[in-house]
Formats: sequence, structure tokens, C-alpha cells
Amino acid sequence: MAERKTLRVKQIGSPIRRPKHQRQTLVGLGLGKMHRVVELTDTPEVRGAIAKLPHLVAIVD
Repeated sequence: MAERKTLRVKQIGSPIRRPKHQRQTLVGLGLGKMHRVVELTDTPEVRGAIAKLPHLVAIVD
């Protein structure tokens, strides 16, 4: 069975004073508090959500 690729995503920006859709995207990624790191499956949907929030999240190694 093939191993699924994953991404480690870290929140680097605060959701305070951000539009509602940006806060909802953070929650959808499993984030919401500063410096929290989550491991997500590398899918086009996850990549798209990350691309919408380049000022709030970063991919870490």
C-alpha cells in the first residue's frame, strides 16, 4: 500500500480582524491559534486552502 504524502502546516498569523471566510478556512484546516502545527494529507483541496491564506499559514518541514 502506498504511503500517503502529508504536509505539516503551521499558523503564523492571527485570525483576529480577518474576514469571516479566512477564519473559517483556518478552522477547516484544523488551526485557529497562533503557532499551532497540524499534519494534513497532501490533496488539491488542502493545497488550495493553504494558497488562500499565505499570510496566515506556512508549510514547515
